[in-house]
Amino acid sequence: MVTDQLQRRGIIQARVLEALGRIPREQFVDRGQERQAYEDRALAIECDQTISQPYIVGLMTQALDLAGDEKVLEIGTGSGYQTAILAELAARVVSIERHAELSRRASTLLAELGYLNVRLIVGDGSAGWPDEAPYDRIIVTAAASQTPEALFGQLREGGMLVIPIGDRDSQTLQAIHKIDGKPRATTLSGCRFVPLVGEFEPE
Repeated sequence: MVTDQLQRRGIIQARVLEALGRIPREQFVDRGQERQAYEDRALAIECDQTISQPYIVGLMTQALDLAGDEKVLEIGTGSGYQTAILAELAARVVSIERHAELSRRASTLLAELGYLNVRLIVGDGSAGWPDEAPYDRIIVTAAASQTPEALFGQLREGGMLVIPIGDRDSQTLQAIHKIDGKPRATTLSGCRFVPLVGEFEPE
């Protein structure tokens, strides 16, 4: 996976590749899908959600440019796979999931794997988590129609938000830096994510 699917497509940060190679992706997919875990495609999980394809996980993580001392807010815990990657690379991870069942499963698995720098919250991801703001990085694993003001407001100056922007049919993955309090966006790739749902991003 690391050599054939990631390095050949431009995922080159050593720490990101090491984390992706170390974490047992097969433990984060639904039972019966273990053989497909390392294929470069998204897989369905419970609650009509997905675990993103390895390339997109690598691309989003590389875009965050984590040095190891950051506090990261993740919107959409899902299976917990991206959360585990973040926990390997950042100092602290706060992850919000609106489906309590997914959050419970992810919490159990992440604890079994020994990640102690993660806080999982069941709640409205579109509202973020102001209690621990500001964040050095924010990653959103669901598509918003535009840059969410609530999340951008919880980003520190100089920080970065990585998020899919668009509707169900057309989305782009964007890295949005906070410069002088304003968003400066760079498009990374086309993508396809489930929609972000919540008070600030109605279904």
